[in-house]
Amino acid sequence: MNVLYPRCAGLDVHKDSVVACVRCVSSPAHQEVRSFATTTSDLLALSEWLASHDCTHVAMEATGIYWKPVWHLLEGSFELILANAQHIRNVPGRKTDVSDAMWIAHSCGIASIATTYREASSSRA
Repeated sequence: MNVLYPRCAGLDVHKDSVVACVRCVSSPAHQEVRSFATTTSDLLALSEWLASHDCTHVAMEATGIYWKPVWHLLEGSFELILANAQHIRNVPGRKTDVSDAMWIAHSCGIASIATTYREASSSRA
């Protein structure tokens, strides 16, 4: 499959943590996984970490409402993609947060995740 986004990330978002996988297939090629808390300071650290890898696209799973603070802190810095959790979970063999983040990053890179949500900044309450 062709890679459309060579520097992207996948986030597996939970109530108290975010597992992030950066996937870079352009030079220097690498993949790295880190975990962050969902506090504002840690989400800002996540944003800085993603920017340090020159990520252009970030995909995350739509799990309950937990993705919303992550989305709001990352919007404007990256092209965000919110994946339907049902679609992401239907892939067999993925059982850990790390493997979920890696799968989301891979799917983001090849643009196989359809955006399920797009919020304009002005529509926030």
